[in-house]
This record gives sequence, C-alpha cells and structure tokens, in this order.
Amino acid sequence: MKLKDLDVIVTAPPAPGWGGRYWILVKLSTEDGITGWGECYASSVGPDAMRAVIEDVFDRHMRGETPENIELMFRRVYSSGFTQRPDLTVIGAFSGLEIACWDILGKARGRPVYALLGGRMNDRIRAYTYLYPLPDHDPSAFWTSPEMAAEAALAMVGKGYTAIKFDPAGPYTMRGGHMPAMRDISLSVAFCKAIRAAVGDKADLLFGTHGQFTTAGAIRLGQALEPYSPLWFEEPIPPDAASEMAKVARAVRLPVATGERLTTKAEFAQVLRAGAASILQPALGRAGGIWEMKKVAAMAEVYNAQLAPHLYAGPVEWAANIHLAASIPNLLMAETIETPFHEALIKGGLRVEGGFITPPDTPGLGIEVDEALARAHPYRGDGLHLEMREAPCDYIHGNAFEGGAPTPKD
Repeated sequence: MKLKDLDVIVTAPPAPGWGGRYWILVKLSTEDGITGWGECYASSVGPDAMRAVIEDVFDRHMRGETPENIELMFRRVYSSGFTQRPDLTVIGAFSGLEIACWDILGKARGRPVYALLGGRMNDRIRAYTYLYPLPDHDPSAFWTSPEMAAEAALAMVGKGYTAIKFDPAGPYTMRGGHMPAMRDISLSVAFCKAIRAAVGDKADLLFGTHGQFTTAGAIRLGQALEPYSPLWFEEPIPPDAASEMAKVARAVRLPVATGERLTTKAEFAQVLRAGAASILQPALGRAGGIWEMKKVAAMAEVYNAQLAPHLYAGPVEWAANIHLAASIPNLLMAETIETPFHEALIKGGLRVEGGFITPPDTPGLGIEVDEALARAHPYRGDGLHLEMREAPCDYIHGNAFEGGAPTPKD
C-alpha cells in the first residue's frame, strides 16, 4: 500500500463564513485505490501558495511511501532544508496530509482512527461553541452587546452545551501586544456578568483573547474577570513568549489556555516547561497532525495539563480532533462549529447531540466528504484564512472583533 496521488481542494464556506474564509482539503489516494481525507489549517500564506507547498511536501517526502510510516515522513518534513525546527507553513502542509494517512490506514484495516491510537478512552466528548449571532440579532451590533451575547449563550445552553466561548476584548493587531483600553476591560466584564447571569452554573465561560495583550495588560484584564470564574483565559499574550505567558498564569486566578498557533511538540513543550498554560489547544491541521499531538497529550499528562482541541476551520479537521480526543485520558473538551455547510460537507458524519459528540465507529475518520459540494464552492478571493488588522487599539472610539468572520470584502 503506497501513496500515489494528491488532490488539493480549496473550498469557501458561504457567508457569514464561520470557520474562516476558506478551508484547504487534501485527498490522498493509494496505488490500490484507498482514499483518505485531511485538512491543512496553515494560513500564513494565500491558498495558491499553500497549494504549492502541500504539493511539494507530498512529492518530496511522501509520494511512494506507505501511509504507515508516519513517523518517518514527519522526520523528513521536520528536517527538510536542514531545519529540524518548527515551521508553521511546512508542518501545516504535512498536518493535513498526515490526517489523510490515518484516514487511509483506518479504512484499510476496517477500524476507526482512534482504535489505532490506543483505543477509545472517551465514549462521549464534551463540546463547546463560540457565541455567534442568533437569527434575530443585528450581526454588526452583536460583538459589542453583552445582552445579545447572553441571549446566544442561553440558546446554546438550551441545545445542551456546557461551555461557551466569547471574545469581546479585541482588537487583534499586527503590532503585537497592547495595553487594553479601559472601555475594553469594562466591556469584557459586562459580557462575563451578563452571560453568567443568564446561564448560572449550567455552563462554563471560556474567555478568548487570542494573543493581543502585553503581559501587564493581560494581567490587568484577567484580574478584572476573576469574579466570574471563566474556565479559561485564552492566549492572553502572543504565542511566542512562554515565559511571559507564565507570568500571566501566576498572576491571575484563571486557568490559562493556549495552542491554536503552535506547531509540533517542540513548541508545546516550551509552554509546559514554563508553566505558561494548564490547557493546550492544538489545531490538528497545523500542529503536526494526529500522531504528533498524541505525543503532546502524553507530555501534558506529566504536567497535569489537559487538551481542548481547537477548531476554526472545516469539518475534516474537526473529525481528526475527535479521534485524538477519543483516545486520550487528559481531554477537557473539543471546539465545534455547527453550520449547515459544515454538516453537509461531511454528510452528517459527525454531530453534536446534547452538547456532546460520540466518536464514530466506522473506518478511518468516519466521515464521507461531499467532494462535489467542496468543488462547487471554490475560494476566489486573495485574502488569508484569518487576518490581523494593522490599525492599533482605538482608545477613543472603542474596538470590536467580529468573531473571525467579518463581512466579506473580497
């Protein structure tokens, strides 16, 4: 069983685009006709450039190899070009290809992927969701409205969710960490207060910040949120300074979570050694794939840390997250995005029911990708999957972050 062919499909979810502007799906085929699907979450270059990287990684390091040799192929990619260090784009390309290899292996053996990773540890996986506007909400006003956020939170609790994430503390800028505006701190506190009042103890609050603050600014914000006991304070400073993030973790009485922008065990190990976070959030389409994150889960056990796989992409990466989540003992929960397009793209192969996901018992990833649907929605823009803004924090007029999916402008 040797890897033979690669196809890359860049598909764009319909507006409002929850999950990013586009998703990069990879389809691998073997000489004996078995097909596997993966998804690359790497987003630091545009889709045309990323397609070329994916094709190069496959042709250079994987074509003609058995999909069983995941460790060997990872070492080839990790060491390529005399590097032997994390490379966000190259490892992102490999991550999606690696997921597809596991899909092939599961199908070849007639077993779900988690059965090949040590078996099924978790029969149900706790899901969490970001808060998005309800149908009767004004989307432009939602992101700065504690009242609408509380209504959305109550609706999600009504669907069975026991954890909900929100991010009123923007902006994310290319300038690195900034000191939050006082009005941003006040708005963040108002969100926590309104949502906690709406859901009581029926759901955990997950406070997203995504790396936009200085160390001092993150501490200042985090301490203001402590009375509402969020389950986590997500990526309070940029992800490249574990020792500084550890200062935040020591100064606030909230668990710190990080990981969606990290890649390979090398970067996650720095977080664990520094005591920077007790919750790791790997994005499997970026972080090195399923096997690499199985190693990270084992490292995290030693530090009494938990995993909460991240998702701001399509449902193929979600499927990979679920198989990893099913196989590890230190799982906290897994992010999910429920849209008609996510569901249709995998023909309903995975679902959230009552706030939990049941791992599939069908071979491979347990999903059937609707290839025709993916090809019918090509991405024709020139933007990146997600983009930082150039303008600095606005200390006069306030700030708003539109949930990662602003009104399309391309």
